[in-house]
Amino acid sequence: MTAANDSSPQTPAAPAAGTGFDTLPLAPAVRANLTQLGYERMTPIQAASLPLTLAGKDVIAQAKTGSGKTAAFGLPLLTNLNPRRFAVQALVLCPTRELAEQVTQELRRLARAEDNVKILTLCGGATMRPQIASLAHGAHVVVGTPGRIIDHLERETLALDALNTLVLDEADRMLDMGFADDIATIAQRCPRQRQTLLFSATYPEGVAALAGKYMHEPQDVKLTERHAAGTIRQRFYEVTESERLHAVGLLLNHYRPVSTLAFCNTKQQCRDLVAVLQAQGIAALELHGDLDQRDRDQVLVQFANRSCSVLVATDVAARGLDIAQLEAVINVDITPDIEVHTHRIGRTGRAGEAGWAFSLASLDEMGRVGRIEAMQGRESEWHALSELVPTSSEPLHPPMATLQILGGRKEKIRAGDVLGALTKDLGLPGAQIGKINVNEFSTYVAVERGIADAALRGLNAGKVKGKSVKVRQL
Repeated sequence: MTAANDSSPQTPAAPAAGTGFDTLPLAPAVRANLTQLGYERMTPIQAASLPLTLAGKDVIAQAKTGSGKTAAFGLPLLTNLNPRRFAVQALVLCPTRELAEQVTQELRRLARAEDNVKILTLCGGATMRPQIASLAHGAHVVVGTPGRIIDHLERETLALDALNTLVLDEADRMLDMGFADDIATIAQRCPRQRQTLLFSATYPEGVAALAGKYMHEPQDVKLTERHAAGTIRQRFYEVTESERLHAVGLLLNHYRPVSTLAFCNTKQQCRDLVAVLQAQGIAALELHGDLDQRDRDQVLVQFANRSCSVLVATDVAARGLDIAQLEAVINVDITPDIEVHTHRIGRTGRAGEAGWAFSLASLDEMGRVGRIEAMQGRESEWHALSELVPTSSEPLHPPMATLQILGGRKEKIRAGDVLGALTKDLGLPGAQIGKINVNEFSTYVAVERGIADAALRGLNAGKVKGKSVKVRQL
């Protein structure tokens, strides 16, 4: 486990995970409450981050749901409060209403040690009037979704001038859902002198950019013991030319990865493979230099939001492509450039997650495989195509579907407007809504496949931002 990129003397050393909370500078009443709540030992994320956050540092912590992160930001947030001052002193931004309610519940339990700490949830999907009334009576901590927080800021029913702690929870998911502009608006309304805590399951470029803009000398806390970084399991299969495209379907039906990037050496091979996979009922899209920008954007949106199982691409088209949660890479052809091979397989196994890299090689390509082995310093692991048997009778379907709303930034549509239309107006659970991409003239929203028809009908019959919209499923 690593804690902090700042080795200055005043940075406290992180206690080991499993250490008790009595090693932290917490008030006796807080410690007693933690014991009562069954908090016996610190989880790895708590042990790594709490000494830093309690010392007032800005912290970027990589942590998944269920890792104990609410207490990791909740304890410093509550420590910074002055309960006698009835003003909002802490704000926690969450991507969904469900997470916000969960966080509020846990913060209320943690706040029991101090009398009269008022914690308020402000999310879309609830009527404004009771929220405005609660704010008028004063609150110490607000937990909410970006869209609703902005609504209150615009109505001037929420003031942040007394704020001393800003928490961005599940920052990567908020960026996925298109909340970058909303976060910027909110951060600009917060006092510059504050502590900012950012929690994220993954650490894509967008999160790094967010941290660079809104944090002061942030300390990095990453839990490296979860996996060896970038665990890529490589397997090679010998194929004849006539078996090659069929072998891709065998791999997919045997291993059943949710998202796969398949690399071909030519555009024609891309087209042929997509035709073969689509004939097998597999959701596959192609990405190569012949696509115009609009088609390329739509393909990338669908693949990134898990509405398409396989993206078949040439190396040129896939340059600069960074997809989170990519379970597998398939080298349909072996590239003549060994550095390109390393670049291809490095797309999976990101952020400590495990990933598969499968390579199909004909006898003509064995010289290229030999060069890859020499570069990697080890022999390749070969398997027979006969091992590949379907592991489920169900066809391989992507978990999400993409809806395209005709209207985007030009119509002043925000991600929060779309999320509100789906959750508040149509009553769909926020957990079933995926990435929301707002472009100049179009907005794309991923929803779980099972609710795609209901979401499509509901949006076409309803309104987004008070206006009727046209929606289609890609």
